[in-house]
Amino acid sequence: MEAALWYVLTGTRGGPNRVRLLRALADRPRNANQLAEDLDLDYKTVRHHLDVLVENDIVQSSGDDYGAVYLPTDAARDNWDTIEEIIEEVE
Repeated sequence: MEAALWYVLTGTRGGPNRVRLLRALADRPRNANQLAEDLDLDYKTVRHHLDVLVENDIVQSSGDDYGAVYLPTDAARDNWDTIEEIIEEVE
């Protein structure tokens, strides 16, 4: 999991936006539209990054596709120290 976190959050061009999404979801679960509004990002951009985070078992969705609410997975929460380290490096 640690290697996946480093790659997804720092090893790609979209890493900084994924960090922003993950921090927002750690505060409270939200759907893609809420994330787009709260973070002032394009909805399609948010959906793309959420898909990457879901594929890498960093966030999970709950509910139907359009209104799905996203939140960090247990695996991400278990590795939150690594995520905090990554956030410090990205900022």
